[in-house]
Amino acid sequence: MSEIEHPKPGIDWETRAYWEGAKRHELILQRCSSCAAIQHRPRALCVSCFADTIEYFRASGRGSVYSYTITHQNQSPGFRNATPYVLAWVELEEGVRLLSNIVGCSPDKVRIGMPIEVDFADIDGEVAIPRFRPR
Repeated sequence: MSEIEHPKPGIDWETRAYWEGAKRHELILQRCSSCAAIQHRPRALCVSCFADTIEYFRASGRGSVYSYTITHQNQSPGFRNATPYVLAWVELEEGVRLLSNIVGCSPDKVRIGMPIEVDFADIDGEVAIPRFRPR
């Protein structure tokens, strides 16, 4: 088993602030300044009130495992040599969930509710992928 060799993500005008933050090893989320809703995945409009008054802020990077699966087979380049690995829905302290990997422990040690914190996998010094490890 080895580390996942993450492909470089597609970065566009909606996701640029998120990926620039990740490169600095900061987890960046969005907040609507009209209704205070926090959201992830980055979007141009608030998913709660549809306002375009979106601001960015640095998240705590702490949360817990909401749900997960242990991936034993994946033939995609960059992933096939990393099996088994954990793919998890992470619930952040800020209340949003994101899909990520759990690293830093054996897959059989991961549990729902397990406290975790963000960690980053650097890719060629150009971008970093948020992932999570036990805290």
